[in-house]
Amino acid sequence: QWAFCAMKGSPGARTYYNLLRKRGTGHQAALRQLGNRLVGILHGCLKTSTPYNEATAWAHPQLTT
Repeated sequence: QWAFCAMKGSPGARTYYNLLRKRGTGHQAALRQLGNRLVGILHGCLKTSTPYNEATAWAHPQLTT
């Protein structure tokens, strides 16, 4: 649910999902991978005590199409 909702509010999440789909990943698998990525981002924020930043969270070379 979190991953699905994130696609509406986060351009980075939507781009990541679209990239996975473009690579042939199914909808459910892409949502799971997006959810895992979001958990990783949350973990990084908590570990470093930094607030979420859209630009930092999704500034990964993997997102380039």
